[in-house]
Amino acid sequence: MLCQGIVSWRHEHRFEGGDEAHGERRTTLVVGLTLAAMVVEIIAGMAFNSMALLADGWHMSTHAGALGLAVVAYALARRYADHPHFVFGTAKIGTLAAFANGIVLALVALLVAWESAQRFVARPTIAFNEAIVVAVLGLVVNLVSARILGSGGGHHGHDHDHNDGAGAHRHHDHNLRAAYLHVAADALTSVLAIVALLFGKFLGWSWLDPAVGILGAAAIMYWSVGLLRESGRTLLDWNDDTGLERQVRAVVEGDADSKIADLHIWKVGRGHYAAIVSVVTHRPREASHYQGLLRPIHGLGHVTIEVHQCRAAACLAGLAP
Repeated sequence: MLCQGIVSWRHEHRFEGGDEAHGERRTTLVVGLTLAAMVVEIIAGMAFNSMALLADGWHMSTHAGALGLAVVAYALARRYADHPHFVFGTAKIGTLAAFANGIVLALVALLVAWESAQRFVARPTIAFNEAIVVAVLGLVVNLVSARILGSGGGHHGHDHDHNDGAGAHRHHDHNLRAAYLHVAADALTSVLAIVALLFGKFLGWSWLDPAVGILGAAAIMYWSVGLLRESGRTLLDWNDDTGLERQVRAVVEGDADSKIADLHIWKVGRGHYAAIVSVVTHRPREASHYQGLLRPIHGLGHVTIEVHQCRAAACLAGLAP
């Protein structure tokens, strides 16, 4: 008869960062602000027959959709947090949404670059007064939105390093960072537009409008590539935290004559890693012994141990010293 029920050996698979609810509330508020600004710009554009207002309003709608995707990701992650089909929890739903938002940012950058290039050739008449009003309104909305998303921990979504001598563990809320980058991209284009429109209005430099458009597109594409790289690595179980790997090896191989034959470490949530450790030793202990050795290591939330007894003197040869 087992000494205790199997349920007591189980543990939950929630690997959130701890502030997802706060991030969801902030992002939802920003979606509301963006939608309100979008409606005002589209109605004003139709009323005043201003293409600049209409274009900026529809451009803002793409960001509202992307931010809405971030909110949906938070909601789905919360709803299915304990669903058995998500074997390592739902933390990567936000990362998947961030990856999708990175693609949207890249498409926005390409569209802005294409439109700017066309304006170099066509040189349309610019309604400077209306366009400046639109740019200032967009800048105000996006600065407020950036402040909301950046409150309580900064726009980086708690990007910080836990430097414990064995390496840096960078923790990102990719979903919140994607939302921040969308409003930052809008704010950047608004600032560049205001500068270009003022020079165009007072100095006649109409060519500066498409020029800063291309500059803004390049900056947005740069942010997009960074977001896609970071979120994509998490989705593909990329582990570049060699310090954490060295720490695991040092702890396990510091116990008797134990050697690690196989080691897999990957991220399952913000600040949470899973590990599969294959131990070879002449004097095997129960798996719980090695799990106890690894328990003090920050970030290891799910550890699986397999122990192999070495019965020959040379069986440890070739393994890492």
